[in-house]
Amino acid sequence: MVRPKRTANRLSAPLILATSLFLLTPSPAAQPSTVEVYNLRSYTHPTHTRIVIDIGKLREFSSAELKDPDRIYVDVYQARLNPILLGKTYVARCDYIKEVRIAQKNATTVRVVAELDLAKVERYQVFPLFDPFRVVIDIFPKEPPAAAPPTTPPGEQTPAVPAEKPVKLPEPTADGYSMVRQLGLGIQRVVLDPGHGGEDPGAIGKKGLKEKEVVLAVASELRTLLVAKGLEVIMTRESDIYIPLENRPVIANQQKADLFISIHANANRNRKRRGVQAFYLNFSPDPRVNEIAALENATSTKRIGEMQDTLKKIVQNSKILESRDLAYKIHGNLVKLLSQHYSAVESLGVRGGPFWVLIGGEMPSVLVEISHLSNAQEEERLKSPAYRRQVALGIYEGILEYMRSLGKG
Repeated sequence: MVRPKRTANRLSAPLILATSLFLLTPSPAAQPSTVEVYNLRSYTHPTHTRIVIDIGKLREFSSAELKDPDRIYVDVYQARLNPILLGKTYVARCDYIKEVRIAQKNATTVRVVAELDLAKVERYQVFPLFDPFRVVIDIFPKEPPAAAPPTTPPGEQTPAVPAEKPVKLPEPTADGYSMVRQLGLGIQRVVLDPGHGGEDPGAIGKKGLKEKEVVLAVASELRTLLVAKGLEVIMTRESDIYIPLENRPVIANQQKADLFISIHANANRNRKRRGVQAFYLNFSPDPRVNEIAALENATSTKRIGEMQDTLKKIVQNSKILESRDLAYKIHGNLVKLLSQHYSAVESLGVRGGPFWVLIGGEMPSVLVEISHLSNAQEEERLKSPAYRRQVALGIYEGILEYMRSLGKG
């Protein structure tokens, strides 16, 4: 198979429709089944912006340039969107791209659109890359006019040079300085994972309140708080859809997240049991932790034959120290905040546990059990938007404390 060459489109006035079509199907004999478009990312460099559509398997695609409004689009054929990307819109960090959006155009076509300010764009090019397969859009702006040196009006003083800010040093974890702290790494992108969803309701309270509804509401509140702080937030689900447990940390890895927070509501056969708890990935000899893990892992599709590989992933997890530190900070702030507004808030502590939703994550990852739906009083509280807001605020304060411990907050 001959790989197509890169094609560059130079914009001119009046604007002319420019269409390119790449035929990349390996064999005309059989129509390929749909493949998942699993990620859309963009990077703005000093010289251009690159938009990347991650597909993974070879697919035919076409691109075109339109106006009113000015835009470039790419259609990927025999493809379907990962549910997390449905309706996604991205704001580019430059003045020549207004937004980038992705949608399922029809049952077998995914469309990516970049809205532009064509007066500021010199040219663009659309081309494929391989191993793994992806489609790239490079957009090059026109040279910006040289900025005039700043002047001081007569009679005014020259602005003072901003004072230097002292460097904040990271704090050690309970076991010393992890590699994250040694390298001075910070937090910008957080993936929030509302547990369960779709055909999997999770725990159900005596009065019918479903875990999948409660945790989605809390995650949405938490996202609002984090975005207002200037963090980028991605949710594994934004509606009542089912996502397999094993796919959730994969989404966080694909998105190159700095933190992964999975939000759940607990249940226990003893309806008097109550309280909040946080977990990080590890083995546990505690039968109560193992019972919770069994409950949360019940929808896993993995087989016994895969257990050895799974155990290796837990043993090789390099983020245990950071995950444990994050779990303690989230749990401590959650208990503190809820206790200020509600009576009889019980802390069940922080534990390591073998949770599928935490296995394979390449970033500090925690699972937070925000209350017990099996407890009548806590089910009633979880119904309340005010209680859910306080839960979100407690998790938020824990994330901020963790960021400060890295010397970045």
